[in-house]
Amino acid sequence: MTGYGRGECDHEGVKFAVEINSVNRRQSDILINLPKELIELEPRVRDEINARVSRGRLNVVIAIHRGELQQQAELDTALAKKYLRAIHKLQKEVGLNGSVTLDTVLRAPGVLKLNEAMLEPESAWHCVEKALRQALERLVKMREKEGRHLRADLARRLAHIEKGVRAIAARSPETKKRYQQALHERIKGAGLDVPMDDERILKEVIFFAERSDVSEELTRLESHLQQFHDHLDDAEPVGRMLDFLTQEMGREINTIGSKANDAQVSREVVEMKSELEKIREQVQNIE
Repeated sequence: MTGYGRGECDHEGVKFAVEINSVNRRQSDILINLPKELIELEPRVRDEINARVSRGRLNVVIAIHRGELQQQAELDTALAKKYLRAIHKLQKEVGLNGSVTLDTVLRAPGVLKLNEAMLEPESAWHCVEKALRQALERLVKMREKEGRHLRADLARRLAHIEKGVRAIAARSPETKKRYQQALHERIKGAGLDVPMDDERILKEVIFFAERSDVSEELTRLESHLQQFHDHLDDAEPVGRMLDFLTQEMGREINTIGSKANDAQVSREVVEMKSELEKIREQVQNIE
């Protein structure tokens, strides 16, 4: 699921900022960008994220913004004198006049350096953790909002499949009678005088009924649909469970389609497959 969260924390003149964004992915994939001095905190950051998010590709950026108190200017006097002597020597060698200003020397590489106080990962962790949890909280809220929209969409698609199940269940008992009538008409069309209650016709009809019976598949499909509805109301992550139920529903619908010897049932199966494929795509985005 997609989402974004940001958190900040100040500690002794240093601001820690954490940004997290997530995109859809079936498994969990976490990319963490940390400053070098805090690299040893990566396992802790990963554990915090895994405790709140179980699916999706997450990009985590942790940045440090130092205040003036954390920055110190350092002058390399010895290096400055070397630059000055080298400049004077060059002036004499090439015969050029001109004054050498302080600004010229200070601009020379390495003469004036701005040093930043090093951070200790252990002392910085409590502030990094605070900013991380703020970012995660905002990320999760955004993902929950998206989840509510997905839930409504999935419920509508389940209703279409349930409608198809009811239509097939209502039509199935008539399939045997229609087959018996069609078989008898084909026999009459061949010029044979065989009554409807002929034992040979009845055996063929019974064999057809056993071969095309989808009552077990309909029962299992109804069970999977009910479980899917129940899990939509769970507070815990249910993405993987819904993915499994979607696969099982697809298995039952395919079996119904292969057994069906009725044009109307086949049409219902095609529509159910279409809705199920849309459900399958959406389920990949659910936590």
